[in-house]
Amino acid sequence: MLLHLVDIAPLDPEADPVKDVRAIAGELKKFSADLASKQRWLVINKVDLLEEAEAKRRAAEIVRRLRWKGPVFEVSAATGRGTRELCAR
Repeated sequence: MLLHLVDIAPLDPEADPVKDVRAIAGELKKFSADLASKQRWLVINKVDLLEEAEAKRRAAEIVRRLRWKGPVFEVSAATGRGTRELCAR
């Protein structure tokens, strides 16, 4: 299994988390078909940097644009929010 970590509030305002996820997925396919076929979980980090409603909205938008079908976790590495649920899973 692979955890795909995405910053919901990237430092660069021009950054596109969806584009970044797709780029990594493409690199996985180029590097190894075995890696590309592994289950991936989407871990959306830095939710503590936004108001809760805005974090939920952005996370939902990322999931929608990616057409993500696997597990999704909203976490904050800085505060620990959501990390217990991720680890328990």
